[in-house]
Amino acid sequence: MDHIIFLALGSNMGNRLTNLKAAVLNFSPQISVKKKSSVYETPPWGFVEQDAFLNQVIKAETYLEPEPLLRHLKRLETALGRVPNFQNGPRLIDIDILFFDDAVIDTPPLVVPHPRLHERAFVLVPLAEIEPDFVHPTLQKPIRNLRDEVDRSEIRIYTGK
Repeated sequence: MDHIIFLALGSNMGNRLTNLKAAVLNFSPQISVKKKSSVYETPPWGFVEQDAFLNQVIKAETYLEPEPLLRHLKRLETALGRVPNFQNGPRLIDIDILFFDDAVIDTPPLVVPHPRLHERAFVLVPLAEIEPDFVHPTLQKPIRNLRDEVDRSEIRIYTGK
């Protein structure tokens, strides 16, 4: 059976748009993209002394189970040029699992839903664009409501300028 997943992509090094596109192009055959949000330019979160990010959310299907999916995405990040860095530091590409069906997973390598997703406008704005009525499985609120609860004043659709 295929699983419905939501992935958050981010990049703030090199050609940010090319980095996002390369990640999506390299998802198959394990991951089949169903919807893509617009690309948003967002200020850095956590560690603020770095360049702005481009962020996007993808809705997809996969036949992989959660931990093999995580390993696949980490291998993909490495193949695309990501090198280890400090938490919330600059990165060429970052791919996070936001949701895996409506599962709640809390194991040492993986926590789903993503634990800070409800605090992050750079995730909630693109997620609400493609799936506003999806209900967060632990908070029991639609994504549009979570989006409306965060400051999204600095989140902008990326125009390439």
